[in-house]
Amino acid sequence: MWARARFDISLRDILFGLRACSKPPDREALEREIEELWSPNGDAMVCFSVRTAFDLALQALDLPSGSEVLFSALNIKGMPKIARRLGLVPIPVDLDIDTMAPLPESLERAVSPRARAIVVAPLMGSRFDLAPVIEFARHHDLLVIEDCAQAFNGRSFTGHPDADLSLFSFGTLKFSTALGGALVRVRDAALLARMREIQAGYSLQKIGAYRKRLLKFAGVNAMTARPLLAVGRRLFDALGTDYEDTLSEPVRSIAKLGSANKIRKRPSAPLLALLKRRILDFGDASLEPRRVAGRLLLGRLQDAVICPGWANKVHNFWVFPVVVDDPQELMRALRNQGFDAATLRRSEAVAPPKDRPELVAEAATRTMANLVVLPCYPAMPAREIERQARIVREVVGATPEAAPRVSAEQPA
Repeated sequence: MWARARFDISLRDILFGLRACSKPPDREALEREIEELWSPNGDAMVCFSVRTAFDLALQALDLPSGSEVLFSALNIKGMPKIARRLGLVPIPVDLDIDTMAPLPESLERAVSPRARAIVVAPLMGSRFDLAPVIEFARHHDLLVIEDCAQAFNGRSFTGHPDADLSLFSFGTLKFSTALGGALVRVRDAALLARMREIQAGYSLQKIGAYRKRLLKFAGVNAMTARPLLAVGRRLFDALGTDYEDTLSEPVRSIAKLGSANKIRKRPSAPLLALLKRRILDFGDASLEPRRVAGRLLLGRLQDAVICPGWANKVHNFWVFPVVVDDPQELMRALRNQGFDAATLRRSEAVAPPKDRPELVAEAATRTMANLVVLPCYPAMPAREIERQARIVREVVGATPEAAPRVSAEQPA
């Protein structure tokens, strides 16, 4: 069975992290080095996770209770939860599904005198033009927080120059994962200083906890290898156990979606050591094989299903989502043929506040309800990618042959 994703980390990387746990390096020096690598301008900060960075920013801003934060309507569940926890009100902004960019008319409906910030998330490994959002935000005096957790492309892109904050993740499922850690660029020096002050009061991630995570992940990585995954899935099915809860959920994120204390930590020295290694080892051309695989599948499917984000020229295909009428039927058909299709269980369509029901994000809600993520990465031969496309087309009732029309073209 082809897993829905291949974890972007090698056994050598895991062993490097374990050695760092046994003999931890100088943590403060590593922190300075990583921040300098990411931004020589001195505006970068290392955090435990993207949610940690976002939580720090909102604490440092100290917005009045009831202030509104606009969100790209498709988002990770934990981000709006952080805003609510701090007394803020998440407001969804519906999306153009072809690009996953905020719709101008939805932005205008969403903004109110209580709005203070907008969180924009380039999704699925693609990036859209942020300029219209920046212009809108400046007109309404909104802080722009660019959540690039799914848009890592090495040091060639460390955030839009006009965004107020740009957040990048190195969590489990991300490119160049360090099994945790995040980097944020903060253009306002006073805000950055306040965030550093708050983070300085956090406890350090325990080295033993990170060692346990490395070891657990080594086992999970082996279990998701193609020969074992099919056997494992059959075993889970026979036991009546949820594969997602048993295998996927425990390793998906470095911190569960629980209390604030789970994310209010500083990264340990071993995590920082592995993070530095992953950043330095990343090559500009390393994502091109993934782009080739993604463009191939996109070309075979584009006239049969909706492919969110397909219209962006900048696309690294972090995941390959499709939107269909019956996602459960498609997942069953694909899994029966050896493709581990799945939903995005940690994502959501952000709900509007009860007093503004007219702001429901209809396009995002429909997309989230009907979205399936397909396996698509360089380890899959072209013939398997094409076989998967044929199955999808059969299930949705499309014609047998697909003629490629428009696809993501340019490297990020």
